Amino acid sequence: MVAPQPRIGDWYRANGGELFEVVAVDDDDGTIDIQYFDGTVEEMDREDWEAQWEDGVIEVAEPPEDWSGSVDVETGDEERSGGESFSEETTLRADSLDGLDLFE
Repeated sequence: MVAPQPRIGDWYRANGGELFEVVAVDDDDGTIDIQYFDGTVEEMDREDWEAQWEDGVIEVAEPPEDWSGSVDVETGDEERSGGESFSEETTLRADSLDGLDLFE
């Protein structure tokens, strides 16, 4: 069976059941960067990719429903640097540029 061409954003499952996502593909170097669900990043040679696919070590997988594991994002209210909390409904806007002297 021919190994699929890894594409950024595609998810796979390793033999041990670990989910990982392809995060970079460098055709010039022949490498593939993968990131496991826990955030660990690893580089793999294209030859290793193809060999592991043929051996059944790598298989296509659905993306996890909770993708926040690899990016360390917490749900719910977040806290601003000033100790104020805000929710997703808060609209952040820049301050007015009135009073800015462009010729100083």
